[in-house]
Amino acid sequence: MSENPKPWEFPTIDSAESHLRAPNFSPFILNNLINGSFSPCPAEATYIDSYNPKTGQLFARIHDTSAEEVNKAVEAADRAFTAWSTTPPSRRSKYLLRIAELIEERRELFAVWESVDQGKTLVRARVEVDRAVSNFRYTLPYQLILIKTNEVRYFATYILHQSTSARWTDDNVLTYEHRSPIGVFGLISPWNMPLYLLTWKIAPCLAFGCTAVAKPSEVTSLSAYLLAKVFQDADLPPGVVNIVFGTGKTTGSSLVKHPKVRGVSFTGGTATGIQIRKDTVEDIGKHVSLELGGKNPTLVFDDVDLNKAVPMAAKAAFENQGEICLCGSRIYVQRKIWKEFIDRFVDYVKQNYILPQNVGAVASLEHYKKIRYFLDLADRSGGNFYLGSVPPEQPEAGYWIEPAILTVPDESPLLKEEIFGPVVTLTPFDTEEEAVRLANDSRYGLSSVLLTENGGRIRRVGERIDAGLVWVNCWLVRELGTPFGGMKASGTGREGGDYSRDVFTNVRTLHIPQ
Repeated sequence: MSENPKPWEFPTIDSAESHLRAPNFSPFILNNLINGSFSPCPAEATYIDSYNPKTGQLFARIHDTSAEEVNKAVEAADRAFTAWSTTPPSRRSKYLLRIAELIEERRELFAVWESVDQGKTLVRARVEVDRAVSNFRYTLPYQLILIKTNEVRYFATYILHQSTSARWTDDNVLTYEHRSPIGVFGLISPWNMPLYLLTWKIAPCLAFGCTAVAKPSEVTSLSAYLLAKVFQDADLPPGVVNIVFGTGKTTGSSLVKHPKVRGVSFTGGTATGIQIRKDTVEDIGKHVSLELGGKNPTLVFDDVDLNKAVPMAAKAAFENQGEICLCGSRIYVQRKIWKEFIDRFVDYVKQNYILPQNVGAVASLEHYKKIRYFLDLADRSGGNFYLGSVPPEQPEAGYWIEPAILTVPDESPLLKEEIFGPVVTLTPFDTEEEAVRLANDSRYGLSSVLLTENGGRIRRVGERIDAGLVWVNCWLVRELGTPFGGMKASGTGREGGDYSRDVFTNVRTLHIPQ
């Protein structure tokens, strides 16, 4: 072990927990990756303390990167852009495949520290590491590979199979579309699925020839630090990806406003998204893609098989302790099955979502207090708890909140505000029209779940829900080429496949006479 141990020296849960319990344990210091090297923190640097959500232990200190340090990272990305943007797609593809290979080799390392850093279960963390690999390199199931051997994706080989449109005018002029990478991108990711959502941005950014300065959430920065080591070990050219740590107010704002940052891809809260729009409003040419909050409805109609519908609604509500922007936190149930659904739903959650077995701790003390505020508000304003309760004001030994299922008055903020935790509300409805009205009675429009066996209803209701993603009798199913993004206050723009190409490239049309 080195004199100042790094997290990658503890690749198993036993070794990590043993190190964290050591009497001489000292918090990890996370340094920025700038121009291919870990940059020592300046003497005058300020730090953010990062705590293990499961224990409340201080385990890392995050550099709150200044505008001057952000500028160094942007300049490095800008210098690297000329060569990277002209690197053949086949060569860029090899780098992305190598990155995927290294993440896959270090699967348990990433999962262990993602679980420690974010509070999620180790099982859930492993799933997200696998999804991070798929962002760079997704392989079809074996039986399909036998049929379609050229369809191995994303984004490493997506760029090897692009096409363009060519047309002839009436006077015999050839026109065709040509795309070129935009430039340096600021990539800002949230704390709930840190590795997966950061790689969801980095992979297409690099694939389409852009360079990046990435900023993870200051709440969960460790997997980005591990990812920086992967970029080094993959021999990625210096400056192609730079990673800076810090708060949104200091680091993120400096990154978004930088004149050499030609695009911003952000996933996070709606209030921050609004601030990014304000910060970039005068830079008309800067591409901005915003994936923001959600207050997503699950609609349960009375024709469902409750043996399937109950587990699906529970999974959509409580996976990753409800800390997924796509979670169905408002459940609407047709009145005919209202009582039976509640009884079975509560019983199922009691048996299958248990602290800490398969429900993790929430990510931070600040978030714990936010969730507690809403549960206390419900308790004081007529809410009826079928499961769960108001947690202690001061948590001990970690930020644990048991799943809560409740009904609240129609005007309750719990039906309007994004709580982002293991909390769901139940509300009855009678007709399709009422279900659509209730589902759309929100300023958000990210995702929804529609549970019904009626084929006509699937279209009648599904096509009218204000949501960028509608899952019918399933949840969290993704094909990486489909558009991802929301409506209303849930964001602007779409990413995924061709839609990511629109984010990271400019298109021009050439006109060539015969």
